[in-house]
Amino acid sequence: MLLLCTIFSCFIAPATAQNETAPATKTYRIGIFAPLYLDTIFTNTGAIRFTDAIPKFMTPGLEFVHGAQIALDSMTLATEHVEAYIYDTKSYSKSIPQLIADKKLDNLDILIGSVKDIEFKQLADFAHTKTIPFISATYPNDGGITANPELVIVNSTLKAHCEAIFSYLVQSHGTDRIFLCRQKGSQEDKVASYFRMINAPDGKPLLDIQTLNFDSVVSPGLLKNRLDSNRQTVIIGGSLDETFATKLTMACYALHESYPITLLGMPNWDSFRTLMNKDALADFPIFFTTPYFNTKWDDFSKMLGNAYLKQYKARATDMVFKGFECTWLFTKLLTKYPGQVIPHLNDKSEKVITDYNFRPVFLKKDAAITDYYENKHLYFVRIMNGTISKAW
Repeated sequence: MLLLCTIFSCFIAPATAQNETAPATKTYRIGIFAPLYLDTIFTNTGAIRFTDAIPKFMTPGLEFVHGAQIALDSMTLATEHVEAYIYDTKSYSKSIPQLIADKKLDNLDILIGSVKDIEFKQLADFAHTKTIPFISATYPNDGGITANPELVIVNSTLKAHCEAIFSYLVQSHGTDRIFLCRQKGSQEDKVASYFRMINAPDGKPLLDIQTLNFDSVVSPGLLKNRLDSNRQTVIIGGSLDETFATKLTMACYALHESYPITLLGMPNWDSFRTLMNKDALADFPIFFTTPYFNTKWDDFSKMLGNAYLKQYKARATDMVFKGFECTWLFTKLLTKYPGQVIPHLNDKSEKVITDYNFRPVFLKKDAAITDYYENKHLYFVRIMNGTISKAW
């Protein structure tokens, strides 16, 4: 039986249970956390501040919660009794520190959050203290957390993406020319340091990866001098900046008919509209890694898409799918393995849409405690002619 208790500031509304006659043997309590900004959108009298449209800064959190609610409404359980509570992490009166101080979260069995920065750390620390699994659904960062085996990162970190790219290079391009192209910047420094560390774990590099530094200009002429028309060249776009990614892609495109080039981008390149221009980049593939790839042909996706369209008169976004999948998957794991979710993170029988591979992460070789668990399963996908498809 499912009971959804939605907490918006001081407002509590229980939803109708799916199966009123099923005997409840144990109550499992799930906390779903997202930035809803409800104190911002409502005045003290309860009036709505914004009448034309929902502000864009509210949209991701709301969509995540909408997906979670559809999962809870659609899920069929046997004799289990689940109570789900949705918390607005941007609430003024019921902030996470206040909820913790008032012991409002102590009875939760699992935390599922679309949070980042300070709220991410607050929930991770609380989960560690109470030995409650904290599922970080959307934040691709460890937030500096260490020695916290209750933390599960679903949206893989930048380091994990660099590891996946390097593994691909070893398997498929070990004898080819490889260049890491970058500009100045802290994110670029981080990417370069990850590749150095992965490439030389014992001090000696496994692959010959040369770094090319660019300023504001990334011209075909600068690249051409380093290419060989008789050899395959791999270009790693070591930047998360759209302007640089566009310039590098255009330079590679201008040369690709004379020089065999494989361009590998960073995980956020799929959001760059300029790379989706099928006319400007005709028949030129750009590869990148992502923890999420969904053709939306499976039964879960069709069910969610139809339910969302019916309820909200709109197409389900990626955030809706992430809220739906994490809530469904980890609710199932919680009820199937009470108190043992972490050891069963990779139970394939409970797969929803995405393939996951959660592995323990030890940031130091001699660490005695797992720093956190992270999804290491990454899809290699391709942007070509304005569409995104799975490459391998």
